[in-house]
Amino acid sequence: MKILKGIGVLLFMATCTLSAQEISDHALGLRLGDSDGFGAEVSYQKSLTRDTRVEFDLGWRDSRNFNAFKIAGLYQWVRPIEGDFQWYYGVGGGLGNVDFPGDDGGLFVFAAGDIGIEYNFDIPLILSLDFRPELGVVGYDGFSDNFDFDIGLGIRYQF
Repeated sequence: MKILKGIGVLLFMATCTLSAQEISDHALGLRLGDSDGFGAEVSYQKSLTRDTRVEFDLGWRDSRNFNAFKIAGLYQWVRPIEGDFQWYYGVGGGLGNVDFPGDDGGLFVFAAGDIGIEYNFDIPLILSLDFRPELGVVGYDGFSDNFDFDIGLGIRYQF
C-alpha cells in the first residue's frame, strides 16, 4: 500500500513538473490602465526562478492639472493554466511624487498586491490583464489615505 502511495506521489510530481511553463528571462513593454491617474506605465519583468519573477513599472504624468511619477516593484509567482495561458499573483510596493500648481502635493509610499492572467503567443509577445490593489502607507495625504483598485492591460516583448 505504501508503495502505491509513493508511486502516486511521484507520478503527481512528474505531471506537475511537466506542465510547468517556463517564463521568459526578460519582458519589456507597456501596462495600460487606470494607474491612479498615471495612465500608461513602462513595464519590465525579470525571471528569478522557473516560476517566479520581479516586475518594475514606471508611470509618469505631465499635465496642466498635476505633474507626477510613480514607481512600483512586485514579486510574482507564475502558475500554468492550460496551453499558453498562465496566471500570476504577487506582492510589492512603491513610491511616487505628485505636484499640483498652487498646492503642495508630495512624496508617498504604497503597498500593492497583484493578480492576473497572461497569454504567451508563439512570437515573443505576451498579453496580460491584471488587478493591482494599492494601499497608501505614508506621505502625501491625497494618496496615502486611499485604497485604489488598479486594473491594467499589459503588452510586452519577451527576450
